[in-house]
Amino acid sequence: MFDSDHTFTSPLTGTPYAGAPVLTLTVLWHPDLARIGEQYLQVDAEQALEVSRFFPPFAHPGRDGLGLGHGSVSRQPLRLARETGGRLALTPPDSRMTVEVNGSEIAQAVMLERAQLDHGIVLGLGRSILLCVHWTDRLPRDNPVAGLLGVSAAAIQVRELIRTVAPTELPVLLLGETGTGKEVAARAIHALGQRADRPLVAVNMAVMNEGLAAAELFGTARGAYTGAQSARSGLFAEADGATLFLDEIGNTPAAVQPMLLRVLESGQYRVVGGDTERRSSARVIAATDQDLSGQDFSQALLRRLERFVITLPPLRARREDIGVLIVHALAQARSAGGAALPALPFAFVSACANYDWPGNVRQLSHVLARALLLAQAGQLPLFEALVGVRHAAWPASLPVSTAAAPGPAAVPARRRALDEFNDEEVVAALHNNGWQVQGAAAELGISRPSMYKLIEAHPAIRRPEAIGQEELQQAMAQGGADIERCAALLLVPAEALRRHLRGLGLLG
Repeated sequence: MFDSDHTFTSPLTGTPYAGAPVLTLTVLWHPDLARIGEQYLQVDAEQALEVSRFFPPFAHPGRDGLGLGHGSVSRQPLRLARETGGRLALTPPDSRMTVEVNGSEIAQAVMLERAQLDHGIVLGLGRSILLCVHWTDRLPRDNPVAGLLGVSAAAIQVRELIRTVAPTELPVLLLGETGTGKEVAARAIHALGQRADRPLVAVNMAVMNEGLAAAELFGTARGAYTGAQSARSGLFAEADGATLFLDEIGNTPAAVQPMLLRVLESGQYRVVGGDTERRSSARVIAATDQDLSGQDFSQALLRRLERFVITLPPLRARREDIGVLIVHALAQARSAGGAALPALPFAFVSACANYDWPGNVRQLSHVLARALLLAQAGQLPLFEALVGVRHAAWPASLPVSTAAAPGPAAVPARRRALDEFNDEEVVAALHNNGWQVQGAAAELGISRPSMYKLIEAHPAIRRPEAIGQEELQQAMAQGGADIERCAALLLVPAEALRRHLRGLGLLG
């Protein structure tokens, strides 16, 4: 948070900040995965921001900053200059580095509108690195909460709110679209609270009708209905002294809502068919993706639930967190599988960064899991196929300004001749795509035959037939028999290496 006088000092630069939103660059993707999530905050609104291989210094909170450092990034700077009305003029460098804005390659200067900055602009540099250009109004800080990842101001704020309310006994209402992590937040509140040693009892109100909901929540007396031969405790009894999580609270049957209101107000309830009062000290955390004020929902119950409200932001409102979430998914897959994972193609990661994710974090996680399965099977994960949309239908890729207001206009990039690709770009494209020729060709925007021409002309890329069997065996041992890793070690296209190893009987 900002100090009371609306100033603070950045751990990244040591520079005082004013309370106005600050232009920020976040590393969305980098060949060195440890760099993902690093940020640079541009304090001086009057000074143009120049991005090159060595400047500006990106850092995680509390650490020293470093330039992007990758060979795919030009030494000549890309320039970002603020214009009137909150617009940003982007001028690419005079170099061979490919520059993309929201997934589209540009060849000349473009004007980025304020609305685009609010949305988060994705810059692609050299088909290896992705940056998100956005505003922030919160000091970057390391305030981890289990399961709630992100470097965005929105993620930092959610974690701060959770730490604030967790030690209290207040009921909490979690709001947010499907897939934003409401249950994860509920479990974090419980884990950081005074009842962490007791269970978190969870129930989904959307799957219960009126009779079932009352019985499940409050229990039933013997003989309460036909077949009720014995008394049964409900969830409020089970969560006594612990935490009760009511997911999809907006679907609570109307007849049950007054019962919920009473137990929240007094701690008292009556089992279905019972004639005595029971008490429960359960702490209630509720969650919904609905607007409870605009439908047939008890407003008295809503007032009781909303004593402390936390809104989980949609992923499209925290685009700068997508890279961190991808790295987390990779770490989970690596931990579960116990083996090295193939690299995700840069084009696939760029598509992830530019998509609006209507299913939010849950949808992103599912798509990444399927993509990794395909990559492990030697197939190229195609974003459009996995998400089920055409590129033209992507909602996130706001086009760069072409006619609004004076300033440089967007100019579509021309198709590059093969002699315009440098050796570093060719190797980077192969590396980004697990040394698969088809994926590298797609990333460079050329045909597969053209990619083979670049490979044949490259001084460092070798033919597998020219490599001695001893070196091949060493690479197999070092790479754990993973073809993509072996190909990267040997600088050989993966398909050709696989065929050659099979011919030698070194691969089953």
